[in-house]
Amino acid sequence: MRDLPPAFAAHLAGGVTTLCRCWALRRRDGVALGFTDHDRDLVIAGLTCTARTGLEAAEAGAELGFAVSGGDVAGALSGLGLTEADIAGGLYDGAGVETWLVDWTAPETRLLLDVGTIGEIRRAGDAFVAEIRGLADRLDAERGRTYRATCGADLGDARCRVDLSGFRTTGAVRALPEPGTVDAALADAFADGVFSGGRLAWISGANAGLSADVRTHLGALIELWEAPPRTVAPGDAFSLTAGCDKRLATCREKFANVPNFRGFPHMPGNDFVLRYAPGAGPGLDGGSLFR
Repeated sequence: MRDLPPAFAAHLAGGVTTLCRCWALRRRDGVALGFTDHDRDLVIAGLTCTARTGLEAAEAGAELGFAVSGGDVAGALSGLGLTEADIAGGLYDGAGVETWLVDWTAPETRLLLDVGTIGEIRRAGDAFVAEIRGLADRLDAERGRTYRATCGADLGDARCRVDLSGFRTTGAVRALPEPGTVDAALADAFADGVFSGGRLAWISGANAGLSADVRTHLGALIELWEAPPRTVAPGDAFSLTAGCDKRLATCREKFANVPNFRGFPHMPGNDFVLRYAPGAGPGLDGGSLFR
């Protein structure tokens, strides 16, 4: 059972309650935004919770044990801090959210209901529904090393150790043949496919500070998995980092980094039990089949 603050408990014991919900949202870049379903702005711990957003609780649920609990909030995109371009650009991914139950006649009388992070955001026209995931969601994050055929390291990190200085370049947009595809002027020449699966980070223009995953790289054409959230104009600068599909062959042929490969390439796959037994012949002496 949860103990309520004395002031809040006294308010609930009264004949009439004046309660509303407030949300304090803190993005990973340090921007803090406040919202409330009350009809006027409220100040909670120095943060102004804006009423003119139309934000309201849509659904909430609780689970026992280690199951992930959470809820939804629904609202309308507006010029008060929530824009479609920022949401599409991932600025709200993983943002922290505090949910408060507040006495709107005395905002200092409040109760913290939940702490979580922003999960999936679903958009339809000018409306959106944001999923709020509970703290137990962090238990689903992968920790440590996993047993799999592909490499578990990220290209260029301390485990991979590849020097990315030879696998990076900069460029500028010349044209956009279609949404999500950039005709680029690259500072250096690279073979086709070097940047497939890599990362493009915008340096200037309306998308400066944002980044995107590269789908394919063919000559001067860079195709992204998703079109940039804001308008791209000729002359916008970006940086490119090579990609890695985490296969042993790629590690050997593209990066010459097999000693640092962090996978188990010879582990049997799911189809191992369905393979036919090899016929009798030389080499079936119990030794390694890969030498």
